[in-house]
Order: sequence, then C-alpha cells, then structure tokens
Amino acid sequence: MDEEGVDPTELRAALEFIRKVNSLLGYTRATLSHLKRFSRSWKKGQRIDILDLATGSADIPRAILKWARQEGHDVHIVGLDRHPVTVREAEEGGRDERLRIVQGDVFNLPFAAGSFDYVLTAMFLHHLDDQEVVQVLRSMGSIARRGVVVADLLRHYRAYLWVTLLTSFSTPKKEVIGLRDRAGINFAQYYRHFGHRFVLAGEKVDPI
Repeated sequence: MDEEGVDPTELRAALEFIRKVNSLLGYTRATLSHLKRFSRSWKKGQRIDILDLATGSADIPRAILKWARQEGHDVHIVGLDRHPVTVREAEEGGRDERLRIVQGDVFNLPFAAGSFDYVLTAMFLHHLDDQEVVQVLRSMGSIARRGVVVADLLRHYRAYLWVTLLTSFSTPKKEVIGLRDRAGINFAQYYRHFGHRFVLAGEKVDPI
C-alpha cells in the first residue's frame, strides 16, 4: 500500500477493507479500551496529544475523538501516513479541528522525544521485519510522554490461515514480547485477543 505506483482505486478499496477489519475484528475497540483505562488518571480539562502511526483512513482517530467528546476529554490527534493518496483519503473523511493528518515516514519521524502523550498504531507492524518492528516500537516509546498502544495481528502461519482458533500461542507471544524488550518499552503489557490478535499497551511509571 505504500508503493509510489500503487493504483489509487486499489488503494481506496484496501483502505475500505481495513476500516471494516478495524471495526469488525475489534482493533478500534481494543485501542479505545486501553485509552479509556489510561483516562482515569487524566486531569479534568487537561489536553491530551496523541500520534497515530500508519493511520490509513484515520478511522481509529475519529472513533477516539468521538469518545473523547462524549466524555469531555480535550484530546487532539495527529494521524501520520506515508502515501499521498492515503493522506487525501484521511483528510476527506471529514474535517475535525482536533485531528491533523500529515504525510510522513514512520522510519524517519519528524517529531522530537516526548512530543505526544500517547503513540498508537494498528494493523501495521505485521507488514515489517523484526528489525523494522523494533525501530518503530523504539520510536513510539521515545515520542510518547505517557504510553503506547499497539494493536496488531500475530505473525504466524496459523494466524494468516485461520486454521485453529484454540491453539496455544506461546511462541508468537514470546516473539512479540522479545521485540518489545529489544525496543526498550517493557512498560507495555501483552494482551491476547480473539482472532489471532494482540495488543501491547501500557503507561510509563514516570512519564516525561
């Protein structure tokens, strides 16, 4: 999807599919559930800045902002994606003064350490090799003042083929935790979800 020559029509269809996956398989709900947990420590009227990496159509940021408004939280989100067509699709999803879409590369992020309270990503890391995953997780941990939420698919052949839903995932879990530890974000706990999904989420003990 990030290839420069990708067909815009095919890309828009892929983004529509990802929106359905986020909704039907619970990536949006999973991300929101951890932010709701974190919000218990937010002070009334406190501004919370969030960065969403590989934001796609920005459907998850928009769901977060809807919840935040209902709860009276002052949340602002920057959604970052690499491809210009994806960025345009995200922008055309509806204007929101608390959402800013920027074009950028997750491997060369234009943000300083501690620039955001939380850094999120969903359905992105399984496209990367181990070294790239560690690099992205390390950047997330650096940029986030408070914490991170990573929702993704276990990189395992059973996950892709959906052969057995009741198998033990000890090996994939160890893989995810190993990558987390290499990235130095040990504060993020591992949560297993139905459908070969997982979440790494947590807050720093002493936020910047």
